[in-house]
Amino acid sequence: MKIKPLADRIVIKMLESEETTKSGIVLPGSAKEKPQIAEIVAAGPGGLVDGKEVKMEVKVGDRVLISKYAGTEIKYDGQEYTIIRQSDVLATVD
Repeated sequence: MKIKPLADRIVIKMLESEETTKSGIVLPGSAKEKPQIAEIVAAGPGGLVDGKEVKMEVKVGDRVLISKYAGTEIKYDGQEYTIIRQSDVLATVD
């Protein structure tokens, strides 16, 4: 990964959402919800953000649950990533 996020920003890769419902109905691409679970592929160092010291609570490789419409989507080397702030992370997922 050559993208190096600054301050409290995190680069994530969204994990694929399920394509079938619990009852076995296959959903077309337009009916699927945007996935909210992602894997962190790069994390900034933390530091001073908006006048407050921010300590990074997450690290590369963590799976996280994020806000539904958080971040900025980018394409890099043919892959799709999202850059978010650490505050957009709701929880880690084991």
